[in-house]
Amino acid sequence: MMGAIGLALRSLRQRRVAAVLTVITIALSVWLLLGVERLRQDARSSFASTVSGTDLIVGARSGPVNLLLYSVFHLGDATNNVSWQSYKEIAALPEVRWTVPISLGDSHRGFRVMGTTAEFFQRYRYGSDHELVFAQGHVFGDLYDAVIGAQVARQLNYHVGQSLVIAHGFGGMRQMLHADKPFRVAGVLAPTGTPVDASVIVSLQAIEAIHVDWQSGMRLPGQAVSADQARGMDLTPTSITAFLVGLNSRLSSFAVQRAVNEYTQEPLQAILPGVALSQLWGLVGAAEGALRAISAMVVLVGLCGMLTALLTTLNERRREMAILRAVGASARTVFLLLVLEAGLLAMAGIVLGVVLMYITLFVLHGFLAAQLGLNLGLGFPGANEWLLIAAVIAAALFAGCLPAWIAYRRSLADGLQVHL
Repeated sequence: MMGAIGLALRSLRQRRVAAVLTVITIALSVWLLLGVERLRQDARSSFASTVSGTDLIVGARSGPVNLLLYSVFHLGDATNNVSWQSYKEIAALPEVRWTVPISLGDSHRGFRVMGTTAEFFQRYRYGSDHELVFAQGHVFGDLYDAVIGAQVARQLNYHVGQSLVIAHGFGGMRQMLHADKPFRVAGVLAPTGTPVDASVIVSLQAIEAIHVDWQSGMRLPGQAVSADQARGMDLTPTSITAFLVGLNSRLSSFAVQRAVNEYTQEPLQAILPGVALSQLWGLVGAAEGALRAISAMVVLVGLCGMLTALLTTLNERRREMAILRAVGASARTVFLLLVLEAGLLAMAGIVLGVVLMYITLFVLHGFLAAQLGLNLGLGFPGANEWLLIAAVIAAALFAGCLPAWIAYRRSLADGLQVHL
């Protein structure tokens, strides 16, 4: 067997240009195939680890996926708000251990502004139960303090003490700015790879303060309230967008969920984050399947290129095969030689493709984590990736059987008659 491998390597060395081009073609296709698989798996794990330790998410009745997207990922908008009275009643349920209210709807230079309480920084978990950590500063202590995520700080070059102005809605029109009530950056969070990195976090009272002289999305004419005047007002929220819920026991999740869904004061819904994520992946499953199919087709094209290269050289190698038979090589050895060449080309392409994938992951790791919140792992290939690698090798060996069978069937006399 080792002699056959050495013979196959020497044969490929004689046709090094075609062999190198074939290896590059296979490598690029394997790079795409494994890259899509790694992106698919890590995207799922990144989304799943965005919020951990939260048993339920409660918001206005719309749909589980919609509630998950706007409350956790800050994508889209709520169909309605939750009244403060309803929030207090649900928070007082005996099964509920803690709640964190969330108020959305404003922005700062393209980044979402989230109103919440100081308990958010204690209760929010991501990844494997990681807590939020301050890179600079501290949680908001003043009414007009703000805590910003790592991406906000990096892109806007903000630091502790920086002044910022919140815009009404997710826009930046000058007439929609809350310029009369500027904020000060009190803290900067360390990177998390979650939507928190792209958030400006203020207190619920601050959200109320900047809207005391607004109604229905418009500033009330002639009723301006200064920043200092707002400090002396009752800033208890009238409504919030959603709230996170932690329970005393996860066994009570379905009971509390049913109680919220059957709440009679207003139409609310409670979702289990994991179940909603499963529904989200069900929606995007077709897109995932399409990407994997495209990657598989690219690999197939690469293997077809290898098959073409092997078939093209068969006529040129008929004298080589005849000499091998003449010196005692069996037809089985000739067959094995061609199959081994296909396998060696595939394995070389796979190794190069894996190296290219890791180089790409290393280069894009920080960028994707900062811009998209995707933490692409740099660890060893997982079980699915090993299965794909094995499938590529098997397909290459199968493809190599065709030229090997042709060479096997050609007789010694045929080879000598052609070339003598």
